[in-house]
Amino acid sequence: MTISRRTLLGTGAALGLLTACGSNTGRDKGSSPGGKVTLDHWYHQYGEAGTEAAVRRYAAAYDKAKVSVQWRPGNYDQQTAAALLTSSGPDVFEVNGPTLDQIQGGQVADLTALFDGVKDDFNPAVLAPKTYDGKIWGVPQVVDTQFLYYRKSLLKDAGVQPPATLDELVDAAKALTRNKVKGLFLGNDGGAGVLGGTPLYAAGLSLVTADGRVGFDDPAAARTLGKLHQLYADKSLLLGAPSDWSDPSAFLQGLTAMQWSGLWALPAVQKALGDDFGVLPFPKDGPNGKPSVPVGAYAAAVSTRSKHQVEAKAYVKWLWVERTDFQEDFALSYGFHIPARLSLAKKAAKLRQGAAADAVTYATDHGYAQPLLWTPTLQTAYQDALNRIVKDGASPDSELKSVIRKTKDELQRVKKS
Repeated sequence: MTISRRTLLGTGAALGLLTACGSNTGRDKGSSPGGKVTLDHWYHQYGEAGTEAAVRRYAAAYDKAKVSVQWRPGNYDQQTAAALLTSSGPDVFEVNGPTLDQIQGGQVADLTALFDGVKDDFNPAVLAPKTYDGKIWGVPQVVDTQFLYYRKSLLKDAGVQPPATLDELVDAAKALTRNKVKGLFLGNDGGAGVLGGTPLYAAGLSLVTADGRVGFDDPAAARTLGKLHQLYADKSLLLGAPSDWSDPSAFLQGLTAMQWSGLWALPAVQKALGDDFGVLPFPKDGPNGKPSVPVGAYAAAVSTRSKHQVEAKAYVKWLWVERTDFQEDFALSYGFHIPARLSLAKKAAKLRQGAAADAVTYATDHGYAQPLLWTPTLQTAYQDALNRIVKDGASPDSELKSVIRKTKDELQRVKKS
């Protein structure tokens, strides 16, 4: 089973017990026959056709070392976590992180110097969770993001304007629910799985504050999450669709007038609907609210167990800082993504018009990434509570009080690590 870049925006899970990934990595720990250092570069297995050939082409173009690309199917995160504890792991590796455990455990090298003169050109939302203790531990590769797709003609027929607030979204979804068409699709579970902290950010809150405290210990959090249940109670949500939120099929087949999905779906939507669609951020809620757009980015990191850290860092800088042509190619030629560099996102031809241009603007102006301190333990606790709020009508106040207590304890724990 292949994995696409969209998985980094999922809810995430704990790595669990580390398992051995084997010693037959094909890694040459010395030099190549030509006298160059050999670097082993790991990638997870992408679902987009052409991606593997592209990264092998990039590696072959590097002339200061021999780069051996390893395309790793299966549970990549678990494989990498285990390999970083051994001498047979990668020099450079792609990571949905690095994670707090990898940073605090000294498993990844400090890459701050690679950003000299260009740090401000990287999307700040995706750079933030790669930063810890004032240092940067991974170079973002591309930005993936999610939006609300809406069918212009269906909204016009119902006399509904594109929703700019959460209250307007609730009303619009109800008004657009007609006959066999539902007003909104947030996933087959009603949205608890995909939305995560997005509604909290729309209320002007956060999962974790910049100084490492609970970011949603506020009455506004309960009020906002309660409105997600209203969508469910109004029967405005499409449930049990043939494909889940990441696939635009329900939207394209006319089963829903609005759907939450990813940027990767935009080419298929545009091909099928032409100009009869638009995209929106998750709408703001309350007097302190603001539009909310979840973003994420895989990063290139360097293992501290590498015997060639200097050469590995030079290679990462060449590929993900200097070779902007490769960066744009990787983002837009195999699937549909936003380059991590703001200057590339602004000038890329495929991102300069229509809904794609709107998506870039929303991700730049309203993007947030899951904080580094938001651990799998906290993700699970919050996710379970959100599911009970949305589907069961559980009290948002009671559910959030429990999550807030757990969050305070967990944040104290990780800060002491």
